[in-house]
Amino acid sequence: MINSVIIMGRLTYDPELRTTPNGISVVRFQVACDRNFSKSGEERKADFIDVTAWRQTAEFVSRYFRKGSMIAVEGSIQTDNFTDKDGNKRKSVQVVANNVSFCGSKAESGTTSNPVFSQPAPSYASADNSDFEEISDDDDDLPF
Repeated sequence: MINSVIIMGRLTYDPELRTTPNGISVVRFQVACDRNFSKSGEERKADFIDVTAWRQTAEFVSRYFRKGSMIAVEGSIQTDNFTDKDGNKRKSVQVVANNVSFCGSKAESGTTSNPVFSQPAPSYASADNSDFEEISDDDDDLPF
């Protein structure tokens, strides 16, 4: 069976490194991933994906990434069923990171002279939809 996912986007908040009672490093963060399309006249949408990284990967993310940093994550999807405090059954979905990578320039990732460099997340409401054109289903001039 295959459970593999690759995402690339920007962190929505600063990752905070924590340690389990057994001394294992863990960090949770969220990645905003732009959708590949938007309907004409609508704002560009993004998906906000929860990610968990463990051990050296967690320490790497905590040390070099901040809110707004572009990041690529390779991992697997994990789901958990639980009951909330009101007795309702819930499901959580997250990506468990196996590998993370820098994306973009050094200045953009904040790894030049100041590793705590932070830049604001992009605004999705101001996306330009002028590059999109309507797809026509006219197949009359195809050679087959």
